[in-house]
Amino acid sequence: MSAATTTPDIDPVVAQAQEYAQKLLLLSEGSVNRHFDPFEDIDWDNPDFDAETKPERWILPRSADPLGRHPWYLALTDEQKIAVGKYRQANVARVGLQFEAILISGMMQHVFGLPNGSPEFRYCSHEMIEEHNHTLMFQEMVNRIGLDVPGMGPLVRQFRQIVVPVAVLFPNLFFMAVLAGEEPIDHIQKDILRSGEEVHPIMRGVMAIHVAEEARHISFAHEFLKQHVPEANAANRFVLSIAMPIVMWILGRSIATPPRAFFDEFDIPDSVRKELFYGSKEAKQVFSDYFADVRSLAKEIGLMNPISKRVWKLLGINGHSTRYRSEPLRVVGKVA
Repeated sequence: MSAATTTPDIDPVVAQAQEYAQKLLLLSEGSVNRHFDPFEDIDWDNPDFDAETKPERWILPRSADPLGRHPWYLALTDEQKIAVGKYRQANVARVGLQFEAILISGMMQHVFGLPNGSPEFRYCSHEMIEEHNHTLMFQEMVNRIGLDVPGMGPLVRQFRQIVVPVAVLFPNLFFMAVLAGEEPIDHIQKDILRSGEEVHPIMRGVMAIHVAEEARHISFAHEFLKQHVPEANAANRFVLSIAMPIVMWILGRSIATPPRAFFDEFDIPDSVRKELFYGSKEAKQVFSDYFADVRSLAKEIGLMNPISKRVWKLLGINGHSTRYRSEPLRVVGKVA
């Protein structure tokens, strides 16, 4: 005679924690099974990778870079276009290096206080290893190009002074800031790789590795916020809902906009600078599109309320949200 077996109900909080732990385990295993070493997986010493070999490949792609299709840039000689392109790409790499260094310093403090058995410890440790490799990769690219680029502007560099206390005291805010830096870089690099235009193999190799591993890093930040923001009280969630678009705007601008030194180096008029990164309808749309996935996340975790929607709109970064992460723009169109 067989007795019917019953499965006891699992507490929803416990079930959610178990699901979160399983997702982090999958991400950790992904880091083990599919990771890169920039000094093994990029053929730096291949003659074709020399920065001066076929230098026309440094000309900025029209379809993926607003500067590359701007009349001011198109009017330059090929030699001038190459010089501008090399500086811009080297500086983007330097900015990426600096952002990764800031991220690592904050994440290290985050894992310092995690309890034994926390699934976040292993994944975050994997991610920091990958980010360290990215800093090596970005710096090697800058060194090979041979330009003394500054990366972030002097004011933006000061963010490194506050990242540790933010990571310790306000982890939800810290991982919002992580997304604010990662999402624009990811979008820019994907656009270049998808453009089909010829770019220098140094840049293509670096971007291919970065995009592949950043997919995990961005996924973790999304999952972290999905898990921990709902745990906060109502007042805390309201503050986070207002902070989220502000953080996206401040750090997103810092990542996506070249420093003043770039414009001074090539005597680029202020009118061009404003049109490219602030003033034109196209520039505003491009910047807003960087955060389509983040807007979707904000809705999912309850941070898109009537007041926060106004902040997103006031900052010019409102718009459509995606049905799934990295959904191509051509199939979306629903306005938030």
